[in-house]
Amino acid sequence: MKSHIKNYLSVTKKEWNGMVVLVILIALVLLLPYAYQFFHKDSTKINETDFNKAVALLSKAEIDPSIIKAAFDKKSANAILFDFNPNNISAAQWKQLGLSDRQIHTITNYLAKGGHFYRNTDLQKIYSITPDDYKRLEPYIDIPQKEEYTSNKLAPGVTVEVNSADSTKLTQVRGIGPSFAMRIIRYRDRLGGFYQKDQLKDVYGVDSAKYAEIKDQLTLNPAAVTKLKINTISFESLRQFPYLTYKQANAIIQYRAQHGNYTSVSDMENIAIITPEILHKIEPYLSFK
Repeated sequence: MKSHIKNYLSVTKKEWNGMVVLVILIALVLLLPYAYQFFHKDSTKINETDFNKAVALLSKAEIDPSIIKAAFDKKSANAILFDFNPNNISAAQWKQLGLSDRQIHTITNYLAKGGHFYRNTDLQKIYSITPDDYKRLEPYIDIPQKEEYTSNKLAPGVTVEVNSADSTKLTQVRGIGPSFAMRIIRYRDRLGGFYQKDQLKDVYGVDSAKYAEIKDQLTLNPAAVTKLKINTISFESLRQFPYLTYKQANAIIQYRAQHGNYTSVSDMENIAIITPEILHKIEPYLSFK
């Protein structure tokens, strides 16, 4: 029995040599990564000091939006000041005057939408122009006198009533060209008229700067507003009203069909998707007769 086990476990010299070679190979494979690191130093090792500075700057940017804003509002350090008409200079010339890309974009966008500078002080109505920018540029602004009041524009102190004016009359307002006039009229017709002047901001393209430019040249007669006969109006007509979505207009019609005519705006408070804010906006347009 013992001799049988001994014969089973015994190895030949050739087998023993093979095992030794295998062990050596395994050891070499295990040691190879360490040898590679020893003979090949990492040339891209991070500089810990620079890394910590970068982390600190990033942390500051996360809590201080002015760091991020400054990256997009970088102004030329070598501004060249010269006489200029803000209505017809290029973006490159604005850059020479020391404005940032963001400021230049705001100005060019304003002009592209039909805006115009009639007097020096109009430039400070552009919200991205700081008081320091205006103070620096103002002595060099050169708007020809004839541009201040052209023959087809309103004289100082003259106004236009916005609910009754046609496109010809509206284009006499400084800052309103033909395209703006048509937008205002189309929106006014859908709305039924304006009952507050600042509703003009709902017209596409009338931002805060444009509104500030035109508001003092306009008057408004709220009595000219056309009311919505809410108890007889059709869905197709109501869905054209700009202050209501398709679903809100449909809900008003369906609620009326189920519960009968509305007697006051308070009846509409029961319509789930009509919020108090929407009711406040549409109330001046509602007629319950």
